[in-house]
Amino acid sequence: MPSRSIEDLHPLLAYAFGKAEAQYCAVYPDAPTPFLSCTFRSNEEQLKLYNQLTDKIDNDGDGKIDEADEKVTNARPGESAHNYNPSLAFDVAFKDKSGKSDWSALHFQRFAKLMLQNKNITWGGNFKTLIDLPHFELTDWKKRVGKK
Repeated sequence: MPSRSIEDLHPLLAYAFGKAEAQYCAVYPDAPTPFLSCTFRSNEEQLKLYNQLTDKIDNDGDGKIDEADEKVTNARPGESAHNYNPSLAFDVAFKDKSGKSDWSALHFQRFAKLMLQNKNITWGGNFKTLIDLPHFELTDWKKRVGKK
């Protein structure tokens, strides 16, 4: 299981998440609250996600196997900002007062506005090939690890 620990995040991301979380809760006190759903992810976990489209499993629970909407990443192991420790990316999700997850796009869009006040952060909601609303990463993270 991937880490959800803020301690596994790059310090800039940990600070930005904490700041955005506090702002979000202050501005939207009745809305579901943000939480880290993934920080560091091992190469084995990355491979499993990468292979979801062809793993012969109903990964999204809709009764269909290996359909297009089960694709959640273009990154092979070692190609994701999640695969570094400290992690150069995190995913966020939202919980309502009863503890139930809420994946409404509105929450991600509101949270992204707060996160993107920091110019060193890129939001997966702005990706060109595979939109990833929960995902935030350090801009140009590949330069930090020597990848092209």
